[in-house]
Order: sequence, then C-alpha cells, then structure tokens
Amino acid sequence: MKTYALTLDLKDDEQLIAQYERHHLEIWPEVKKSIQDAGIKDMQIYRVGNRLFMLMEVDDNFSFEKKAAADAANPIVQEWEALMWTFQQPIPQAKEGEKWVLMKEIFKL
Repeated sequence: MKTYALTLDLKDDEQLIAQYERHHLEIWPEVKKSIQDAGIKDMQIYRVGNRLFMLMEVDDNFSFEKKAAADAANPIVQEWEALMWTFQQPIPQAKEGEKWVLMKEIFKL
C-alpha cells in the first residue's frame, strides 16, 4: 500500500462549498466504482476554508496515468468531473490544466 496526499481549492463561496459537500455525502455509484477499480483502497477529503486535502491509500497496481486514462474513457466520470469543476479552482502552484496537486511528504513519524 502507498499513500498520496493531494490538494485543491474550492471557489471561496459558502453556498458553492455547501453544495460541493452535499455532492460528497453520496457520490455517484459509477464514480465510486471507478475509484475502486483504479486500485484506490481508501480515499478521504478534508476541508478548511476553501482548501481541500485528499488522502488516498492505493494498492500496488495504482497509477495516476492509468486512472486518468480510465476516467477520460468514462462519460459518467467526465460528467462528475465537469460538475465538480463548477465548485473547484486550481491552487496557485498548479500547472496549466492541473486540478488536484500532489503534495510532497516532508515528515513521517
């Protein structure tokens, strides 16, 4: 198992943030299946203000490239991503077209 931490910002609007959280109370079954099929064993998202932090535990078969290719080929996942992007915005450090940004681990106990 490997763990990845990623970050992303939401648009700084209380109503949009509340809607985003409501969507995550029960994600679409096709989206959940795509996450699990990619080898993601656990995923958690935390929020402070408009900053999100995602923690993913993945199996040895997981790769960001394979997940991105599978997502691009899945119209339901694409619909979900388009909907989520109405609430999200890139962090200042994001590269062009990048949403969730991989964080560097700097300490582990």
